[in-house]
Amino acid sequence: MTTEDSAPVRIVSCRMVRPSLSGVATCSAEPAAETVHLAPWDLQMLTVDYIQKGILLPKPPAGDGGERLVERLASSFARALGRFYPFAGRLAAEEQLEGSGVTVSLRCTSEGAEFVHAVAPGATVADVAASLYIPRVVWSFFPLDGLVGADAVAGSRPVLAAQVTELADGVFVAMSLSHAVADGTAFWHLFNTWAEMSRSGGDDAEMFTPPPVLERWFPDACPVPVPLPFAKLEHMIRRFDCPPVEECFVHFSAESIKNLKARANAEVASAGVGSATSTPTLSSLQSLLAHVWRAVCRARRLSPVEETTYTVLVGYRGRVKRIPQAYAGNAVVRATARSTAGEILDRGLGWTAQLLNSTITSLDVAALVGSLSYWHRDPRFAYLAGFWNPAMMVTGNSPRFDVYGNDFGWGAPLAVRSGGANKVDGRVTVYEGLGGGGSMGMEVCLAPEALARLAADDEFIYQEFGTDVQL
Repeated sequence: MTTEDSAPVRIVSCRMVRPSLSGVATCSAEPAAETVHLAPWDLQMLTVDYIQKGILLPKPPAGDGGERLVERLASSFARALGRFYPFAGRLAAEEQLEGSGVTVSLRCTSEGAEFVHAVAPGATVADVAASLYIPRVVWSFFPLDGLVGADAVAGSRPVLAAQVTELADGVFVAMSLSHAVADGTAFWHLFNTWAEMSRSGGDDAEMFTPPPVLERWFPDACPVPVPLPFAKLEHMIRRFDCPPVEECFVHFSAESIKNLKARANAEVASAGVGSATSTPTLSSLQSLLAHVWRAVCRARRLSPVEETTYTVLVGYRGRVKRIPQAYAGNAVVRATARSTAGEILDRGLGWTAQLLNSTITSLDVAALVGSLSYWHRDPRFAYLAGFWNPAMMVTGNSPRFDVYGNDFGWGAPLAVRSGGANKVDGRVTVYEGLGGGGSMGMEVCLAPEALARLAADDEFIYQEFGTDVQL
């Protein structure tokens, strides 16, 4: 049976959940009185889809499902919003004097985040988690689909929404968050907070998850608020019609990752690149992404002379002063490695992993921070239109994010999946592995023909890993 035909998703209810501020030490003032000005790293994300991630949970015990489950999750969501109260506000644009453009801010109006209760009685845990290919019905588990940040400004839509979808034998809990107000680190910080508050049963006094840092960071020379040179915010949006894609989810065991890393580092050492003291140690993630990049080049059947790129998002928490780990905004930059498909395939895993490593380590922190001070003079936004090409790859998310610790009170997650936002041919989303201990999982999104070849590639799936890769 096909999940699309047998398990449509039906919306039961939709409401706004306002932040519950009782006992929240981080809120020293009425949030409606506050305005959060967006920094350049935030503003450049006004043009991309919302972040959409969610987890598959087991079915709650008898008597704890249905409305009781929904009310429990809505209540804990409201308490989590008490800590992240700006996300219950709305984005607003304000015209500057003498037609000099607009500014965009996040106004803490406490209007609320959207909360959706849905049911998919024909869908099962196995439909979502047990197959190689991710069924398209999963995209229906996410709210606010198809919106970019600038849309929310024009239509006064929420910057945050949650959806609880009851399956036949499980529950899918998802969030959609405007990328203009936060990045993946802040997204999972909120998700972790929500799960812990649900698990605590209302006793939030002793929270393990730290509170967010809500104050935005700006370079010293950056104007606040940052002016954007548009008469209307809609003028910055470029819609992108992506060619058809399909997705698969692959698990890599800790042993597989360990072997990949050892092989990549051994290849670099044997090639004699650099001195014994200067040769970099390639990370587990760099080794895995290099393995995937090479396999996708084969699956796409790229010409040896065709340029292929791999863009990774690099976090700047801890690298820039005044941007702590709990920073609740955007603090990521893009780093793009370039080569030809022939070099990627011929020069081996270690060479490809070192290319990714050198691209990331060569980022000049001081120069990047300095350029943000003058970003408003020539603002660059994140666009898929003009950025995507059929030989590119891009990876978001991180295996460092706590995904499988999000027990809402009746059992640990069984799987993690993302929605349809920003899904293009070549997108790879990486997560911590279900088994922990250094294992990783990833969603791979490709053109249907290329994905079929990737799934049948013995070198990618079987030859190097035996039974370690679970499909």
